[in-house]
Amino acid sequence: MKLSPSKLNMFLMFKLPSAYICGVRAKYIDSTKCMVTVKYKWINQNPFKSMFWAVQGMAAELTTGALVMMKIRESGEKISMLVATNNASFTKKATGRITFVCNEGHIIDQTISKAITTGEGQSIVLHAIGTNTEGIEVSNFNFEWSLKLKNS
Repeated sequence: MKLSPSKLNMFLMFKLPSAYICGVRAKYIDSTKCMVTVKYKWINQNPFKSMFWAVQGMAAELTTGALVMMKIRESGEKISMLVATNNASFTKKATGRITFVCNEGHIIDQTISKAITTGEGQSIVLHAIGTNTEGIEVSNFNFEWSLKLKNS
């Protein structure tokens, strides 16, 4: 079964309802890129009239996590995934529609292959950049994913 934006959004609705309610939506995914958007609105605001940082984090994490999920599925192996660390920087108020993109699907393949070959846990840092409708960066997230082959 191929991962698609509509399947990711259904996953959000049932498994991550807070992200779904806040307006996080997958828009595009292929073997190298995932794009997720979220629109500033009352439900996801902070007291400073911009989007709450954690809502941006949910959208950013989905861009990286969806690529990892897709690559694990393609490998045919049972591999666990977990965010080990993350950090972010915020450069502008997030208002309007914010688009998060991760373009690093190609490096996930190498990490999964190494986890399968060695049988040892591997980590990978993936980046998600959030931009507003003018194309100006509003936030930049880094997620360190830990990938480990599950014992049969």
